[in-house]
Amino acid sequence: MKLSRDDAELFFKLMWRVHFYVNRQCLILPNIRSLEDYATQSATDKVKVRDVLWTRLDLIDAYIQSNPDGLLADELEIIAGWKRVIAGRFQIFRYLKKYTVFIREQTQVYGVLGLSDSLDEMFYGQPLPILVHAALLPFRGQIVYDSFLQSYNIFFGGSIRGRLKEEYMAAQQNGRIITTLEPEKVSVASVASKSKPHKDWVPVVDEIAKASDPLCGGSPLQSAAFALLWASAQVAQLAVRRPEATNEIWPLGTQLQKALTRLQRVLERAER
Repeated sequence: MKLSRDDAELFFKLMWRVHFYVNRQCLILPNIRSLEDYATQSATDKVKVRDVLWTRLDLIDAYIQSNPDGLLADELEIIAGWKRVIAGRFQIFRYLKKYTVFIREQTQVYGVLGLSDSLDEMFYGQPLPILVHAALLPFRGQIVYDSFLQSYNIFFGGSIRGRLKEEYMAAQQNGRIITTLEPEKVSVASVASKSKPHKDWVPVVDEIAKASDPLCGGSPLQSAAFALLWASAQVAQLAVRRPEATNEIWPLGTQLQKALTRLQRVLERAER
């Protein structure tokens, strides 16, 4: 969940050149004379330049127009994409193989890559979620951060962790995890691979629903179990036939919950 070595080197090559240009234009660190000198400055000093950059996006246009470092067209295109920066507070919620999950306060969920180091290595041993201030940037169709993360030493209780989990699960279920800030660069092939058809379960579920329909009677435990099986089959049947009909599935879900509650009560009454 980080950039390749070559991509990370390219990112820092471009970022420090833009920083150096911004510093020359705004004289934030007036004693810096060369790009090499700027690259050795502390993170604290670089953050001062970074803060100006993300409030002065016109400087990106000015850099591209003058191209003082003689960059290639595709390198300038990467820098131009940084005008789509999303800066603010985020919760680092989960580390996945493909990316790290960032949740914004407006419940937007992003998949973010590390740069030279993965984010789980950077925050090794710190419990999730972690509140950070970050600037997210597009980079070759993926999302990275601008190399600076300000974390806050805050512990989050169960209610907040539960809310974040629901936000993440809802985004995952509905395909709302944002993994690029440049959707126009997503290839048709990659979209097709993500939307490959699922197995057709309709015949199997129809058979289960048909078999469960006549089941009734018996002991209290059997009767409750049959009712749960029937209600489950009705939900499954509509889910595989018309998965978009969530408004119709809701009432069936209520019946399913009642059947489950009935079974639980029968089990609680059973003498052991």
